[in-house]
Amino acid sequence: MQNQLSVIPLTREIFEPFGDVIEVSEAAETFSINDGYATRYHDLATIEIYGSGGRPLINIFRGRSRPLPLKIHMMERHPLGSQAFVPLHRNPFVIVVAPEGEFAGPDSLSAFITNGNQGVNYRRNIWHFPLLVLGDTSQDFLIIDRGGEGDNCEEHYFDKDSVCILKL
Repeated sequence: MQNQLSVIPLTREIFEPFGDVIEVSEAAETFSINDGYATRYHDLATIEIYGSGGRPLINIFRGRSRPLPLKIHMMERHPLGSQAFVPLHRNPFVIVVAPEGEFAGPDSLSAFITNGNQGVNYRRNIWHFPLLVLGDTSQDFLIIDRGGEGDNCEEHYFDKDSVCILKL
């Protein structure tokens, strides 16, 4: 079975069931810092750390584009904490998510494209496809997630006859 999945622009409201959109916007709480030479966009995402022995991690991932057409064949989730992706370049990237709970299958997927200045924070237990970079060059992301004791990654592979093709 082969499904097609359309990609729509990412907005804070439409992504709310899956987590937070991280961006500089009028909706963010702001205040002046550093003697007025900087503006703080405050509390843009809820970082979740569950389980004993957990701690926040800050990483940089370098993503490369995947071959076209983009085939979604699996999903992953993090049961012990959230996972934030903040692009370090101004390049759009694609996000594929499914609701929390037992994975329902390829027909439960939603896909979004960022405007190049947006990051996302997946809530704990939200199914998502790994990093999807567009274009011919690699792209770096600042990642904030949970480290420490415990297995914080579950993967679900679709049946061998199931795949979802992204329509860009």
